[in-house]
Amino acid sequence: MERLGLGPNDACSLNKRLIYARMTGWGQDGPLARMAGHDINYLALTSALAAVGKPGEPATVPLNLIGDFGGGSVFLAFGIMAALWERERSGLGQVVDAAIVDGVASIMSMFAGLVPSGRISLDREANMLGGAAPFYRCYLCKDGKEIAVGAIEPQFYSHLLAAVGAPAEWVKDQHDTTNWPDRCAWFAAKFLTKSRDEWANQIEGIDACFAPVLDFREAGQHPHMKSRGTYVDRDGFAHPAPAPRFSRTRATIPEDRAAEAMIADWASDKQAAAPRAL
Repeated sequence: MERLGLGPNDACSLNKRLIYARMTGWGQDGPLARMAGHDINYLALTSALAAVGKPGEPATVPLNLIGDFGGGSVFLAFGIMAALWERERSGLGQVVDAAIVDGVASIMSMFAGLVPSGRISLDREANMLGGAAPFYRCYLCKDGKEIAVGAIEPQFYSHLLAAVGAPAEWVKDQHDTTNWPDRCAWFAAKFLTKSRDEWANQIEGIDACFAPVLDFREAGQHPHMKSRGTYVDRDGFAHPAPAPRFSRTRATIPEDRAAEAMIADWASDKQAAAPRAL
């Protein structure tokens, strides 16, 4: 933007109230500021990637949700809103430097406190949230599909144990890590006895923190998703509905023609001249 004469110094000098937001991978300063990178690189440098996967194997590469969207666009939008709120007090705009690497580091804040205190380890499959616990992981089913359980609290774990026919007394030593490997093996063998949908029919509706692992085509057909309208149809394709939801002002996905008209408006000569009038 600086090469085009539209950098923050140029723009903000024309309007002291302007909020100028920019999102990059590495940020506007530092040794990597001008280097290329992608979601996986930002996760790697912030320790997030190191914690995901199986011991002794390469890290599991997640979709680009954590960095690009979680640590990037969400923090960018939040930064803009915070700057707008601050402007109401000061009357001044400012530059928002939303670096994806900073956002991911911020997402890891919980572990920044728990790891040094020894309350949790980020070694692979060595903590409750990383796949080591029998009550918080995914299991393969008879048909090759998966289910996910997240019964951290004892009342939900009790319901899960009852639903699958496990010994009720297991809830008493739920957090004894020495029994986790054996219990994981028991659950793994148990869930292999039925298909994913059979388990869903048996357990869904019970407060056991259970869910079938669905692919994108299946997600929109789940009764809960259909009831909430989490996905909407556009030209025969399922699209996520706008989120979050507001009590008074309901957001909708613009029709194609409305979007095309907006793009045409942005591309007009009048809009092209707008930056000079900042």
